[in-house]
Amino acid sequence: MKFGTSGLRGLSVDLVGRASALYATAFANHLLKSGHAKRGDLILVGRDFRESSPAISATCIGALKRAGLTPIDCGTLPTPALALYGLQLKTASLMITGSHIPADRNGIKFYRPDGEIDKQDEMAISAEATAIIDTLLDETPGNAENRTAQTEALFLERNKALLPAGSLAGLTIGVYQHSTVARDLFDQVLAHYGARVVPLGRSESFIPVDTEAVSTETISLMKAWAPEHGLDAIVSADGDGDRPLVADETGEPLRGDLLGLIAANFLGADVVVTPVTSNSGIEAAGSYAVTRTRVGSPYVIAGMDEAIAAGKANVMGFEANGGTLTASRFTVEGRPFDALPTRDSFLPILATLYAAAQAKKPLSAVAGSYRLPFAAADRLENFPVETSAALMASLRASDANLAGFLAPIAGVASKSDIDGLRVTLADGRIIHFRPSGNAPEMRCYVEAGSESEAKALLEQGLGLMRAWANARI
Repeated sequence: MKFGTSGLRGLSVDLVGRASALYATAFANHLLKSGHAKRGDLILVGRDFRESSPAISATCIGALKRAGLTPIDCGTLPTPALALYGLQLKTASLMITGSHIPADRNGIKFYRPDGEIDKQDEMAISAEATAIIDTLLDETPGNAENRTAQTEALFLERNKALLPAGSLAGLTIGVYQHSTVARDLFDQVLAHYGARVVPLGRSESFIPVDTEAVSTETISLMKAWAPEHGLDAIVSADGDGDRPLVADETGEPLRGDLLGLIAANFLGADVVVTPVTSNSGIEAAGSYAVTRTRVGSPYVIAGMDEAIAAGKANVMGFEANGGTLTASRFTVEGRPFDALPTRDSFLPILATLYAAAQAKKPLSAVAGSYRLPFAAADRLENFPVETSAALMASLRASDANLAGFLAPIAGVASKSDIDGLRVTLADGRIIHFRPSGNAPEMRCYVEAGSESEAKALLEQGLGLMRAWANARI
């Protein structure tokens, strides 16, 4: 098991049983020792639709009971819904999900009563797991009181109060349901605002949808659905509903960082915290201060916390995948919108659809009005972690190594090593190489002056990584 950019991840066959009992117990011990919980306190457990998630959830519930806490089963629901209920009750929670990664993998996201765990918590949980690994013998699953309805109701209440009544009337919006736990809630919220909702592609088996590197298969589906149903937009999310996916009236997906940017302007943010992988044009696209971080919600949350500690108001953040976080209470259309400092897909989706409805323009025109540099991203799957580490070590070893690697593309003007290697090329284009924090994948992000240039640069970057790995075999 390994902590990545968001939670603990590993193969499902490894996580089912002993490992999930081990880490649930370690988390409970950490909460009790750190004072974040006392014996008998409630702790929430939610899950996604992966085949392995119910078994992992039951094992965690049994382990948490034996550790002295009182588990509450919140069923299958979005991670931000679970986090919101936890904040209301001031109780810790666990979400069983592998998010967007392949179906043979799964994971656990951990929340303290005040929100997501940080990197120090991760180290403490890992230390607890190491300390008890030889003595933990009981993996017996358990059951608990179910509060799915209460948890969903609170989340629906939040999202049904965000926009003015009827503000999406006249729009026809497709919901790509696949296997995201957000699918039915999307239908309810969009219909509440007057949109005509068209359910699409519902699946009873798990489909991994990565909203940051949308697959060609997903794009093909959306481009077929858009004209077939006369859609103004298509919306969806990843497996646990914390990363948004929005496609315009042609089925073309909008980048996640654009969705976060639209949400920032919708909220009237004064401070925006976003990773280095988000578009370089964000700083000039609004009247806010921008803080750049490493990739992962813990780093975005740390940046938001620093802004709050410095006395800043109207603080929010978003990741390149579009997951949007709020650290402050905002006032939107005269109504309060409370902080939810964990990734959420509903806020950026609703803000983006509202922008199109208010402008009375197609979504493609709204997206184009921001005039951001053209960006693209993709990944090489099944790219061994050891190979990723060796490639990054080679590129970081010397400027000559980096220049030689990129010589088939262009010369190097400058580089940033905040998270991975982000290189500004001599011709002004940007290419960024970064190992995934939670899967055997190598990611590539690019920016260029046109869409065709960005796609070409992305293919060149992926090709260089592939060739380098093949040369080692």
